[in-house]
Amino acid sequence: MTDPAGRADLLIHGAWVVATVDAARRELAGGWVAVTDGLISGVGAAHDPLPAATESISAEGCLVTPGLVNTHHHLYQNLTRAYTPMTDAPLFGWLRSLYPLWTSALDEEAVHLAAWVGLAELALSGCTTSSDHHYIHPPRAGDLLAAEVTAATDLGLRFHPTYGSMSLSEKDGGLPPDDAVRDEDDILAESERHVARWHDPAHGAMTRIALAPCSPFSVTPDLMAQTAALAERLDVRLHTHLAENSEDDEYALATFGMRPVDLYEDVGWLSDRSWGAHVVRPDPDEVVRLGAAGVGVAHCPSSNMILSSGIAPVVDLRRAGCPVGLGCDGSSSADAASLWQEARLSMLQGKLVSGAAAMTARIALEVATRGGAGCLGREGELGELSVGAVGDIAVWALDGPTFAGVLDDPIEGWLRCGPTAARDTIVHGKPVVRDSELVSDRVDEMLAAHRVAARRFQPAR
Repeated sequence: MTDPAGRADLLIHGAWVVATVDAARRELAGGWVAVTDGLISGVGAAHDPLPAATESISAEGCLVTPGLVNTHHHLYQNLTRAYTPMTDAPLFGWLRSLYPLWTSALDEEAVHLAAWVGLAELALSGCTTSSDHHYIHPPRAGDLLAAEVTAATDLGLRFHPTYGSMSLSEKDGGLPPDDAVRDEDDILAESERHVARWHDPAHGAMTRIALAPCSPFSVTPDLMAQTAALAERLDVRLHTHLAENSEDDEYALATFGMRPVDLYEDVGWLSDRSWGAHVVRPDPDEVVRLGAAGVGVAHCPSSNMILSSGIAPVVDLRRAGCPVGLGCDGSSSADAASLWQEARLSMLQGKLVSGAAAMTARIALEVATRGGAGCLGREGELGELSVGAVGDIAVWALDGPTFAGVLDDPIEGWLRCGPTAARDTIVHGKPVVRDSELVSDRVDEMLAAHRVAARRFQPAR
C-alpha cells in the first residue's frame, strides 16, 4: 500500500481481487487501485484506507488486472478478414494469395480505418497497449505509419507500431510480389524518419516505434544487419517473424544454409533489444540460446493453429529466460483480435504440450501482461499494477451464467470460464471501454467506412 494522502484522478475500488502481477505477484482481496496523472499512485487491499479521488469506479464482484499487452499484430489485415478463398492454406501459400489484394488497395484511409477498428476490438478484450507490424508500403500509398498512429491517438490506446519492410521480391528469390517491396536505402531512411517523428522514450509514453524487417523470406540479410545497427544507434527495439513454421525452416536452409535462429544471430539480432513473432520451431539448443540472449517472443496461438504452423514451446522459452508475451497476429489469420482468447489458448496449449500444472491461468495472465512488457522493453512500467507504473487497467465482471459456480479462485475462473470481455478498459487513467462499450462516439461511423474500404480488397464472387 502507498500513502493515500492527496486526491487521485481515478479510483477503482471494492474488487473481488486485484491481481497486481507485480514483482511479488500480490493478489489483494477487496482491493483498489488509484491513478494520478496517468500513473498508478496507490494500490491497496480492503483493510487499507482509500484515497480521495475525483472519479471512482466500483469493481464489486470483479477481477481487476493490468491492461493486457498485444505484442504482434497486422492491423491492416482486418480488411480481408475470413476472406473465403484464402482461409485454407499454410503460411507461404496464404501470403502469396493475399499479397496482390493488399498491395492493390492499401492507402492512408484504408490503413487508418483498419487500425482504428482493430484497436477498438483489442480494447474491448482488455488490451491497453498494442504493437503493430506494418510491412507493406506500396508506392503512392502515403504515410501509413502516421495513419495508424492517428487512429491509436483518437481511440486513446497506448501504441507500439513498428516500421516494417520488405525488400526481397519474387524475382530476387523472396516471397512478395515486385510491387510490394521497396529499396533498402529508402527503407533505412524511412525508418530513421519515423523514429524521429513518433518515438517517445519517456516513462509513460503513449507511442514508441520499433524497426521491423518482415522476415527472412522478404528482406536480405544485409537489411537485417543494417537495421540492427540503426536500432542500436537510435536506441529503439527490433521485431520480425522468427522460426514460424516448417516452410520458414526450409527456406532459410535452402537460401542461407542455416536455420532461422542461426540467421537471426548472424545478422546481429540475438539480443535483448529484439523480440520475434511466433517462434514455433526452435530446437532445444536454440531455445537455450534465445533465452540466454534475452530475446522476447510474441506467442500467437490462434494464428499458429489456423495456419497449421504448430505450437510454440512457451514453457521452455520462459524457463530459458525469454520474455514471452501474447500476440493476436494478423486479422486475416487469427481473424479475432481478443487478447483474452489468446491468453486462454496459451493456457490450454501449455497444458497440452508441457503438462497440466505447467501453464496455469496465473502464468497465462503473466504472459499477457508482464511478458508483453518485457517484449516491448517496458518492464516495471507496463503490465503490472504497482506505484509508478502506467495507469492501464482492465476490470472483468465475473457474473452471469458463464461464471456461475466460480467461488474459490477468480483468476482461474476468469480464464477457464468465458468467453469474456473487459467491462472497463482504462488507459493512462482514462476509460476507453466503460460498461462493455467503447467510449468513442465514432464507432458506427468508422465501422461503416471500414466496410466500404474492405470491399475494395475483396473481389466480388
